[in-house]
Amino acid sequence: MWVFWRGMSDDIERCCEKLGTRPSLFGELLDKVAVRRLVGPVYHQWEPLVYHSLSQVLRHIDTLGFNCLLTEYIAFIHRPSNKRYLDYYLQFTEICVNTILYWLFARKASPPLVQKLLERTISYLGDKDSCLSLIWRTFSPVYNPNPLRGVTPLQYVAQCRQSGILKILLQYGILEREHRPMSTVLIVLFYPPVTRGNDQEFTETIEEAKLCLSLCFRVMCRIHVAKIKEQVKIRGQPLISNWLDYIPVGRYQEPCELVHLCRMSIRSCLLTNSLLPSGISSLSLPKSLQNYLNLER
Repeated sequence: MWVFWRGMSDDIERCCEKLGTRPSLFGELLDKVAVRRLVGPVYHQWEPLVYHSLSQVLRHIDTLGFNCLLTEYIAFIHRPSNKRYLDYYLQFTEICVNTILYWLFARKASPPLVQKLLERTISYLGDKDSCLSLIWRTFSPVYNPNPLRGVTPLQYVAQCRQSGILKILLQYGILEREHRPMSTVLIVLFYPPVTRGNDQEFTETIEEAKLCLSLCFRVMCRIHVAKIKEQVKIRGQPLISNWLDYIPVGRYQEPCELVHLCRMSIRSCLLTNSLLPSGISSLSLPKSLQNYLNLER
């Protein structure tokens, strides 16, 4: 079996050389995993192979390289799969997604790479069950080859109070697609800091939390203050002690501002047609209003 596979791989490599192309990274990984499964139980732990192979690529990847990686992944998902081995195929793609999201959000925390991910997968965001709707998938935010069904990217960014990345997610309408957007607000307020660090780091965390709240309020019409007070009774004081001062009165006490309702209505139309945020620039509006729609203020 091993000799047969080696011969097949050599044929693939020679063919790719003649065509001036190279085998898909994910196709190569799938072949290697298949060999480990065939040679016997000694090599049954194949998940670390996928994890470490992809990590070598993602560790030093830039925006252009990440775009190429996404192109290969999308092509790999679209190719026909053998339904006899569907469970194994799904396990493989799950490990790949876990690794990509782990490096993208937990290790690199790079806004340009996150934006590229959303640009390339925007047409799949409406289907949360799609293999290519990566932003809705859960991942383990710790070094682990097995996907542990941990957190979604939005949840993780809220836990870490990464306001720069949260802004990009919100510009693409991720929070507006959520069934329970208040849960993100509660995570920002109550999730324990990942590391307390020194006083300066803790102060920076609080400032980031304030920015995260401000961003969330730009895409929400109503803030359920009663839910926050309920959590205060259960969990104690939130990270921002005077949290109520940061909620616009039009989100919980007074009628919502008309300009904000217009923003929500326009963004909703763009979101329905997968034109958020790219469609904002095509609207016949002053630049200041386009910035307002794009959550710049």
